[in-house]
Amino acid sequence: MNLVDEILKSRGYTTKAAREAFLAPDYEAEKHDPFLLPDMEKAVKRLVRAQKNKERVVIYGDYDIDGLTASTVLIDSFTKFGIDASVFIPNRFVEGYGLSSDALEKIADEGGQLVVTVDCGSLSHTEIDHANSLGLDVIVTDHHSVADVMPAAVAVVNPKRKDHSYPFIDLAGVGVAFKLVQALQTKLEGLPEGQEKWLLDLVAFGTVCDVVELTGENRANVFWGLKVMQRTRRIGLKMLLAVARIEPDKVTARALGFGLGPRLNASGRLKTAQYALDLLTATDGKKALSLAEELDALNLERRAEQDRIFAAASEQALLYEQDPVLVVSDPTWSHGIIGIVAAKLLETYRKPAFVLQELSDGTAKGSARSFGDFSAVEGIRATEKLLIKGGGHKLAAGVTLETVRIAEWRTSINTYHKTLKLENQERHFLAKADVTVDGFGGFDEQLLAELSRLEPCGNGNPEPVFCVRSVLVTGRRVMGSDGQHVHYTFEDEKGRYFSVVAWRMADTYTEDIGEQVDVWLELTLNEWQGRRNVEGRLVRLELA
Repeated sequence: MNLVDEILKSRGYTTKAAREAFLAPDYEAEKHDPFLLPDMEKAVKRLVRAQKNKERVVIYGDYDIDGLTASTVLIDSFTKFGIDASVFIPNRFVEGYGLSSDALEKIADEGGQLVVTVDCGSLSHTEIDHANSLGLDVIVTDHHSVADVMPAAVAVVNPKRKDHSYPFIDLAGVGVAFKLVQALQTKLEGLPEGQEKWLLDLVAFGTVCDVVELTGENRANVFWGLKVMQRTRRIGLKMLLAVARIEPDKVTARALGFGLGPRLNASGRLKTAQYALDLLTATDGKKALSLAEELDALNLERRAEQDRIFAAASEQALLYEQDPVLVVSDPTWSHGIIGIVAAKLLETYRKPAFVLQELSDGTAKGSARSFGDFSAVEGIRATEKLLIKGGGHKLAAGVTLETVRIAEWRTSINTYHKTLKLENQERHFLAKADVTVDGFGGFDEQLLAELSRLEPCGNGNPEPVFCVRSVLVTGRRVMGSDGQHVHYTFEDEKGRYFSVVAWRMADTYTEDIGEQVDVWLELTLNEWQGRRNVEGRLVRLELA
């Protein structure tokens, strides 16, 4: 059995047939009947009526990548189906997340008759009631947590609902939008069966960046979506690849998540996500290049502001080092960036983190990131009496509350965490080896080529981790402008040397020359000034 088979076996793919199906996902086999999703029949009927009666349809998007790609999937498809549609992207700093009553009034005033949400709406009971009072019908397509009672929409298409038999519930928002397109294909002309596959570049992009599980239908969509991305017809994506210096034939899930994703998100974090939507829908090369360059510049600005906020949040976190849940706030922290800072605090302090921006109207808006057995959204529900609103997922959520109640709520969310009596949560941060190998032999480009068959890698299908035990530290060198990285050289028992880099972990891993260690690593190809060599990305290090 080769290493790829061993890795898959360790992940539960115990039969040869299961491993082969995983390595070569079948789009048609994984394409479940869209009408198994709740309310899909109602949604399609209403859209068919809108097309027939030439009603004005507004796609109500979201400002993150999942919402932006989902909006593009729908506007692209609705146009082909002959549906008169436009896209409304809320501004994070004006309308905020999700449906807004003010925005719905604007849509109604401008002649909108049917609103189709993407990546939001499942908990917007009040806003949808308001839409109905304005004469607007609403179709919700979403994948966030739901309440026991659905809002009064024409349809609420959401795989998180319990009242359906759809076999795969972890679709991203763009995945749900794509299912709506597949359903409409059975009722309307304009997008022949099979042609929807050209949308898979967008589906892959949104799915990877929303960090849903890359198994089942998601894996098939991303697997084939990466192939579509390599020869995408979208001039905007081509230009985004160019400014990110990513060769189209080398696009991976990692490239989407760490290369393209931050650039596309930057406009919504700092200004308006309309720039990102304009890029995804661009048809003119010159305009697309200009937009891609602007997003690239905004991303650099975002990184600088992120570093500033993280430094201040880290100082504040020290005041609450006894709390199992970090809650920090400041009026100068941008709401567009605090989600990333929450993720960095989680990684640094290994605690769930809520980062809030205190606004001038007396409220505070925050983003949460969690891990392990603590659900951010359940914590929000347990303390909702102190909140104006909140919602999201287990590992990522958002809250709004009065600024004067932050201290009280901090106490409440920490009290709730303590009642759960969660034990040994640190284990969730410890990388687990897929395979333990005898030294560094065989860590070469041929093995990397074999491992590439596991792509796309991400949540639910992480990059493979190798454990090599009892190796000697023969070199340790700190790198980076702030000495934040560390480069190790290890020697195995057979005298083979191997280079491994611990990114942003110079303070975490201090093992020095002469010590015997066990090392857990991922393999990567380092290309620099025409030279290529396989090296490791350190994920865990312990004294042997």
